[in-house]
Amino acid sequence: MAFLKTALYLGFCLSVWVMTTADADSVPKAENVHWVSFDFKTILNWTSTPSDSTYTVMFSGLDDDNWKESRGCIQISESECDMTNDLSPLDRTYTADIQSEAAGNDYDLLELPHTFSPNFNPYKESQIGAPSFKVETAKDNRVNLRIADPLTSIYKDGKLLTVRDVLQRDLKYKISYHKAGTTGKRETTSDSSIAEMSMLDAGERYCFTVAAFIPSRPKATQLGAWSKQQCIEGKDSPLQELSVGALVGGLFVLLILIIIIVTVTVLCCTRCQRPRNKTLQTQATA
Repeated sequence: MAFLKTALYLGFCLSVWVMTTADADSVPKAENVHWVSFDFKTILNWTSTPSDSTYTVMFSGLDDDNWKESRGCIQISESECDMTNDLSPLDRTYTADIQSEAAGNDYDLLELPHTFSPNFNPYKESQIGAPSFKVETAKDNRVNLRIADPLTSIYKDGKLLTVRDVLQRDLKYKISYHKAGTTGKRETTSDSSIAEMSMLDAGERYCFTVAAFIPSRPKATQLGAWSKQQCIEGKDSPLQELSVGALVGGLFVLLILIIIIVTVTVLCCTRCQRPRNKTLQTQATA
């Protein structure tokens, strides 16, 4: 009888364990977890099997074990979490833990299915967008570029910070320029948002593009997106303004005119030569 009770008890415990494991395995885990960050607006994305599960995002710096819940991502049904305001300070490496929970189930924290994210450092890895800029001509073959620092999604003291506010002296600008109509590009780097371009050829039209440049970063994220091209007006020669077809047509017309002038000159000289020869023959006979 004691043996039968023991067997029944063990069978019951095994059944409960199997049911609990099956329930936990039926909750879909987050997959393909990755970070998307643009001008320091940072989103954690993942994919999951459609279900009624919810997700809670925890995060921590790599240098400590102080896990915190993302305030806007507690038991959410979406497969993304805006962590812009969670990751502070920016120059720190973070990891996130996405915990899955089936609706109506009560799990112990250690039993929740979860997926860890790759490591991410916003300061070093957030992509920087294309800046806008104005071109101002100056004297002595100089041009000034006034670059507007891109805005971030970070608020401080009631206002949006710029990329310059975040990166400060680490932010520089790469400037690519070339003469209009040519493919030979040159590059220079400016430490500030006002770049003076000198040593330009007088009267030539130049085109410029600008991108944020952060040399302190890893090479893969040093350069931001390039801006739209802007050109300054120059004093182009008439030949530069003509198309290839117009130049060929002009040369053809010029060649025809030369042929006509030469032909007319030869004919005139020939007609003038005949009366002169007759005069010389008459004088010789006399």
